[in-house]
Amino acid sequence: MSDNIVLIKKENSDCNKKLLVIGVFHGDEFQGEYFINSYLKNSSPVTKNAVYYIPRLNFSKERKNPNGVDLNRNFPTKNWIKTANNDYFGGEKPNSEIETKFLVNLINQNNFSAIITIHSPYKVINYDGPAEKLAQKISEFLNYPTTNDIGYPTPGSFGTYCGIERNIPTITIEIDENEDIELLNRKFYKLFKWLENEY
Repeated sequence: MSDNIVLIKKENSDCNKKLLVIGVFHGDEFQGEYFINSYLKNSSPVTKNAVYYIPRLNFSKERKNPNGVDLNRNFPTKNWIKTANNDYFGGEKPNSEIETKFLVNLINQNNFSAIITIHSPYKVINYDGPAEKLAQKISEFLNYPTTNDIGYPTPGSFGTYCGIERNIPTITIEIDENEDIELLNRKFYKLFKWLENEY
């Protein structure tokens, strides 16, 4: 499966910060892949910051991955627990999934200044770790509220793994799935361009 995960690196020898942007953590939340691919087709190859893009992490068409695991509950965090086998099933053990291992290895091998994932449908910018200022800036592009509490427990989540336990500014953008996708696409184009050149 990790052979199918596409990692696109926009970087040069003079790059300042290094960022990671991830789409389709949950297989039924397709929008991130669309925004990333659309941006990469039309953007300049020249960037101030290095930005690594993963258009699609999860190749299932459902929330969980092909093994029936919610990837956003499978990270090796201090609060990981084995849960009921439902839509939020975090696996038989933490870091059991190829997709999770791919991200854990990528993060261990790189010093990312910030990480952004694109989800739906809550229309909020959730942040973990020292990411409040970045969340507020992203809010200016999307006109979404920001919060550091999604409102329910998320054992084994990516935000806990990266933001809380590794102190990497980590943003979860929950898009409004009822908003016109082309309007959102234009907003994300401006956001990605800002991340590459001004963050």
